[in-house]
Amino acid sequence: FLKDMSILGGGIMISMSLNSPDLLARTSREGYLASRLPTDFNAFLRIGVDERITLLTGKVELGQGVITSLPQLLAEELDVSYEAVDILMGDTDLCPWDAGTFGSLSIRYFGIFLREAAAEAVGVLKELAAEHLKTPVNDLETADGAVYVKSEPGRKISYGQLTKGKIIERHLPDVPPLETAADYTVMGKSHPRRDTRDKVTGRARYAGDIRVPGMLYASVLRPPAHGAVLKKVDLSAAQKMAGVTVVQDGDFIATLHHNPDEAAEALASIEAEYLEPLTGINHDNIFEHLLKNAPAPEISKEQGRLEVGAELSTHQFDETYYNAYVAHSPLETHTATAMIEGDKIVVWSSTQQPFGDRKLIAQTLNMPEEKIQVKTPYVGGGFGGKNSSQQAAEAARLAKMTGRPVQVAWTRKEEIFYDTFRPAAIVQIKSGLDGAGRIVYWDYTVYYAGTRGSEPNYDIPHLRVASAGSWRGSSASIHPFAVGPWRAPANNTNVFARELQMNLMAAQAKIDPLEFRLANLKDERMITVLKAAAKAFDWNSSQTPSGRGQGIACGVDAGTYVATMADVEVHKISCEIKVNRIVCAQDMGFVVNPTGARSQIEGCLTMGLGYALGEQIRFQNGKILDHNFDTYIIPRFSWVPTIETVLVDNYSLAPQGGGEPAIITMGGVIATAVFDAVGAVCTSLPITPLNVLKAIKKGKISGRTGP
Repeated sequence: FLKDMSILGGGIMISMSLNSPDLLARTSREGYLASRLPTDFNAFLRIGVDERITLLTGKVELGQGVITSLPQLLAEELDVSYEAVDILMGDTDLCPWDAGTFGSLSIRYFGIFLREAAAEAVGVLKELAAEHLKTPVNDLETADGAVYVKSEPGRKISYGQLTKGKIIERHLPDVPPLETAADYTVMGKSHPRRDTRDKVTGRARYAGDIRVPGMLYASVLRPPAHGAVLKKVDLSAAQKMAGVTVVQDGDFIATLHHNPDEAAEALASIEAEYLEPLTGINHDNIFEHLLKNAPAPEISKEQGRLEVGAELSTHQFDETYYNAYVAHSPLETHTATAMIEGDKIVVWSSTQQPFGDRKLIAQTLNMPEEKIQVKTPYVGGGFGGKNSSQQAAEAARLAKMTGRPVQVAWTRKEEIFYDTFRPAAIVQIKSGLDGAGRIVYWDYTVYYAGTRGSEPNYDIPHLRVASAGSWRGSSASIHPFAVGPWRAPANNTNVFARELQMNLMAAQAKIDPLEFRLANLKDERMITVLKAAAKAFDWNSSQTPSGRGQGIACGVDAGTYVATMADVEVHKISCEIKVNRIVCAQDMGFVVNPTGARSQIEGCLTMGLGYALGEQIRFQNGKILDHNFDTYIIPRFSWVPTIETVLVDNYSLAPQGGGEPAIITMGGVIATAVFDAVGAVCTSLPITPLNVLKAIKKGKISGRTGP
């Protein structure tokens, strides 16, 4: 049952069998995310003769911190110190298949597989130790990377001594029970991020930092607008430039040079003529276009009878909410470096889906996937935008065409142009209150965002929730360019609309917004989170607009409950919004790394300031009018308020998502704070000074007046 494992430099890999029907595979976990995971759940770790543990995962480090928290999971179940665990991520030749790093799934989903792998490894190691120590398995225990006899702790053997750097082909008939929270010694403890020193010192390597002898930098000819067609092109000027390689394959044209500036200069010399589309669609009329072409809504939840709820209502509300297209704007643009190595192609790619990149490159080059190796170094942000990796296919294609290593690094203009934007979306809400201030009627339809977060947390007897279109599927073609998932897709849109609607109803009923929510809730987790946020914030709602206001928003994402409160000021003349303070409380079940969790919350809140206050893509006839951060407004350092985080203890619940939940509340908390401050109902995101002014000019709204 021992087999040499020299390909990974020695160590233990508990079976490399991928589809053995004799093993207790992960068949209990169905669906796309688990469909191609190795059936042998011990294929995720290696134990070396030097006693070092290597965790192997197809997940990648995007800045979310799993480079730290995943080793905590493995160390806990293996009974080794956290410091003994190394991690290898995102290498398609060495790591098990993975669907990708998205959806706040790394800990709450993949983490289960990893812990099961470790639990079986310990069980097998105990069996091997029992044979070596000539002691029954039941008399053995593990600690500090060794198996010892319970009654004689001095009689022990280390994991490395047992494996001797070889693969073990032994399995257990059942997965042993996982450790419980009461026994954790590694999970639940704060550890500094493993990538911090590399990133603050500049040692961290990204795809654009890869240097290969003989490498060329590529600049690729891009159309001026989505849907534009190349009519004619003159390459002669670029072809005459010294040291420049010009390649053309149909409409795919690139200039390459060992200096990136000269490659870009050569590209600029190309004369290209395009036929541009005249769709008549722009950022001003997009919502009219989307509603006109929307598919029929599909009901996702329905209970009671809407007509009965309407009859019970003493006050009814009818509002429509909008949000603009939003770019992902990662600090690192899409980048890839490709090199031919024998009959293989090796690609270093900035991607959230290394195995997805491998498949795309294989299709592009008509090569088998096993001839392509994708390596993923640090990724400088993704947020859902690096699930698509056109640049990896471009680099591989150019490497094959030129026979040289090639790097493709998109400019910021290219990054924005080819982004899969968060879709522009519309939410229509009709709701009603009875005389006691209870919500009795809720008719909710969301267009194009999707259903995530669309179902209300509140206790409403008569409701209907429906969705028309999404960023997925055929409805995506209605947009003038590509759209896709954007950090907590759909939930940002849905929470914004729902929570502002809640404040409009609370104002009409003359009930404090916090008390109004609590009175309409039965979900104890949400009640607890709201109260935790209110206590930390010292909630004390104002009665009339004063130019300074408090906002409140809550929601659920990736199994995590979140409530956010904010203190803002709205300038009485310019209507500029200043966010002074944010408090965010989050119940994410058991918290693996509290320091990492707080960092993720802070990052979500800061990023969320962008879509709440400034971000929107301007376009005309498929031409993107924003090329950089001079006109596409992301959060500035000067915007960042005091941020306080509250981790609500819920150790009885397994770890839930942490990379996205807090961001879903930012549109809602800013909108409700502005409403509290000046009485302006800003039904469109982003909430710019112009939008605030327009809302104020509408006059008295829901019993509140502007300044």
